[in-house]
Amino acid sequence: MSPGNGGHRVVQWATGNIGTRALRAVIEHPDLTLAGVYVHTPAKAGTDAGELCGLDRTGVRATRSIDEVLALGADCVLYMPATCDIDEVCRLLASGANVVTTRGEFHRAESLDPAVRERVEAACERGGTSIHSTGSSPGFITEAVPLVLTSIQRRLDSLTISEFADLSRRDSPGLLFDVMGFGKPPAELDERRLSHGRTSFGPSLLLLAEALSMPLDSLEASGEVATARRPVKIAAGILEAGTVAAQRMTVSGIRDGRAVLSFRATWYCTTDLEPAWDVRATGWHIAVEGDAPLDVDLRFPVPLERMGAVSPGYTANRAVNTVPYVCAASPGIRSVLDLPQIVAALG
Repeated sequence: MSPGNGGHRVVQWATGNIGTRALRAVIEHPDLTLAGVYVHTPAKAGTDAGELCGLDRTGVRATRSIDEVLALGADCVLYMPATCDIDEVCRLLASGANVVTTRGEFHRAESLDPAVRERVEAACERGGTSIHSTGSSPGFITEAVPLVLTSIQRRLDSLTISEFADLSRRDSPGLLFDVMGFGKPPAELDERRLSHGRTSFGPSLLLLAEALSMPLDSLEASGEVATARRPVKIAAGILEAGTVAAQRMTVSGIRDGRAVLSFRATWYCTTDLEPAWDVRATGWHIAVEGDAPLDVDLRFPVPLERMGAVSPGYTANRAVNTVPYVCAASPGIRSVLDLPQIVAALG
């Protein structure tokens, strides 16, 4: 059962793609009350929350002042900025506001820098609050789903999570070409970006391994690219032959010399690749090898043209649904292992 008390007061912090979806979800939620909205853009300050997410006016106006947020005395802050500011997080927690965040820093307390962990835990103790990182990936697909799938195993040989994203209809040239590096010669792509899985997904794999009493010996992370065989037109522009048309990032948890837990993300703009890659429709594939083997596909039944509008919900909704559970948790940095199974209040 949900621990909802019929009205946790929530602040939405930041209103990007995911934050805007979360804001809408809080306003429409039967057991949550919107207490405030924090924005970074000066033009948004003073705007009614409803206007920021396409709903009717709420009477709650956005602010750029953290002091105004702290003065609200909210039960929880949905913290969704582009970058994590530990000073902000500690001020929120110390003030008595719990934090649910789609930032990835807090999936596993032991993976934090020791000094940062000490500061955050001290803030939680002062405020009697907790903080939890969640979302779709990492989060739902790297923690919640694997824990369910392994609950019917007594021997686990390996668990591999594969994420696929077809970006061919994503009309975002700045994201695809400038940020992600599609359309560039392979030599110009920053390999560090492709191998960031150790910090982004490593904590989830370590957490999962510890939960299963299968501690890992090490984490390995790598990245690779494939190029377009011929010029191809995508929604964001033209990919010339020989330029980056697909990217793959892999992080693996090693135990006794072999990969027992792996996460692999494949982003692509065409399937006509050199070298040829085995790619699937947008979604997730999970392969479990053990004494109860499983082969699971989770696909997004959404036209590619609408994926940019729909996909933020996969991340935002999990965070919103988690608010009552984090508010009920004991103070500290709380992982998925510290919380009950998240059950959405949909009535």
